[in-house]
Amino acid sequence: SRFITNAKSTVGASGLMQLMPATARWVAKKIGLRDYHPGQVNDTETNVLLGTSYMRLVLESLDNHPVLASAAYNAGPGRARNWRADRPLEGAIYAETIPFSETRDYVKKVMSNSVYYSALFDGKPQSLKKRLGVIPPRTGGEGREKGEELP
Repeated sequence: SRFITNAKSTVGASGLMQLMPATARWVAKKIGLRDYHPGQVNDTETNVLLGTSYMRLVLESLDNHPVLASAAYNAGPGRARNWRADRPLEGAIYAETIPFSETRDYVKKVMSNSVYYSALFDGKPQSLKKRLGVIPPRTGGEGREKGEELP
């Protein structure tokens, strides 16, 4: 969204957090946001609440790994899980093997920006390689133990 609060993507994602309508509805229900209606996704406060709640749910379902969560936020959790290798893989290699150029670029931008902002706000510089970490191998059932698939 490039910090544009009323941004709308070509695929229909809205607001600062670029939420798809179905995802916004699902998260609103999941967090107990009563009387949610689709127009609220354009309210900045609601959009950020839904987007950050969704990111938390995505992170929790993907081993709290920021690279996987970034890929999932852009392309969907199922795809991020399926792109895992059968063995541990450096985060940079995982990012480079993402088959969708938009998602691959998104992950690289998010992760490099996270290093920059972490150093700026926390005063603790970290290498990009360390931030990317190692992606755990595919196990076949991760993120599904609660019986509900994320959108």
